[in-house]
Amino acid sequence: MSLHRRDFLKAGLTGSSLVAFGASTVPGFLGKTAAGASVATDRGERVLVVVQLLGGNDGLNTVVPFKDPGYDRARKVLRMNSGQLISVNDELGLHPSLGGFGKLLESGRLSILQGVGYPNPDRSHFRSMEIWETARLDHGRDSLDTGWLGRTIDRTGGEAASESIPAMSLGGQGLPLALKSSRRSALAVQGLEQFHLRLSEKQAARQSEAAALQNVASVAQPADPVLDFVRRSTLAAYQSSQTLEKLLDDKGTGVTYPGSGLGQRLSSIARIIRAGFPTPIFYTTLDGFDTHANQPGAHAALLSELGDALSAFEADLKSSGQAERVTTLVFSEFGRRVEENASSGTDHGAAAPAFVLGPLARPGLVGAHPSFDDLDDGDLKHHTDFRRIYASLLSEWLKLDASAVLGPGFEPLGLFA
Repeated sequence: MSLHRRDFLKAGLTGSSLVAFGASTVPGFLGKTAAGASVATDRGERVLVVVQLLGGNDGLNTVVPFKDPGYDRARKVLRMNSGQLISVNDELGLHPSLGGFGKLLESGRLSILQGVGYPNPDRSHFRSMEIWETARLDHGRDSLDTGWLGRTIDRTGGEAASESIPAMSLGGQGLPLALKSSRRSALAVQGLEQFHLRLSEKQAARQSEAAALQNVASVAQPADPVLDFVRRSTLAAYQSSQTLEKLLDDKGTGVTYPGSGLGQRLSSIARIIRAGFPTPIFYTTLDGFDTHANQPGAHAALLSELGDALSAFEADLKSSGQAERVTTLVFSEFGRRVEENASSGTDHGAAAPAFVLGPLARPGLVGAHPSFDDLDDGDLKHHTDFRRIYASLLSEWLKLDASAVLGPGFEPLGLFA
């Protein structure tokens, strides 16, 4: 049977909803991913989840050096006292809204990475985010062509690379730069509801769609790459629908997530992991950390959302038997200035803490808190290049060649066995 482009499109798509998944079209590899959903769980592949805190989180009031006189001098209004904090040691405490992190610290599932940054820091949100998301400091022509995770997924997958979702971003406005790749396509969705096929409710329309699908399936692989993409996408959507509907109907493990946006996104990620989809990288964000004014209330609410959501996520993974194959990175593009400003807030700074959650060989504090007596134009100096964290995640966790993604010279931190 032969079919011209116009006839093919008419049979497969026109007037139908064969491949409509919310605002996006289902990639052709989704069907194979759903069909082999149990493979990842059976083989125990490791999963990396990244949570990006947008706006520049105030590290000094997240991991608080309450005993340092430099902190007292700089923070008259925003200062937090030891009695308010969740104890880390005799000199440091977590913000009281991070009760979830406190429990993870006690259980050995949290690393607090202090003094993280990069040379010659840039206080611009956009430039600093570009640096973190690409793992490149240069301004060269090709510096923004790919993200660090995009280069990672370009180096994974083997023969089945085109038939799996290598990475997925939930929420946000499209695909983050970190997932931009040269060979493989990550998936960006607002939520799992976007996977719902818009199937017609009327029986006659369903029969018409089924007939159209049969026409598409009977066509030999078209020479035209556009037609071949349409054909594979259409078939994949239907092949995937049953598995995805089951995923959407998953009642979960009984763990209650907070109703926050981050909580619901992490709940979705946990459901995808439980379903066995062989996707090794997930990405999501939490916005609002640009606290130039009236910081205390806003910052407390954001940290509460972060800590409560990740605590529920970890409990969900443990309940479903997935906790040993999932690790989570939490970072922000920079910290805030040491000195508070006149608006009960903080301005753009430099070094700050990052966090890693999961089955760690090195839980607790990693690195010393930066000194208040050795500042860089009023900012804390970094002593740990953020790319060393990436090197640990790539080489120690995902078992990949970190230098192929980051370039040479970034020694892993020994976070994982």
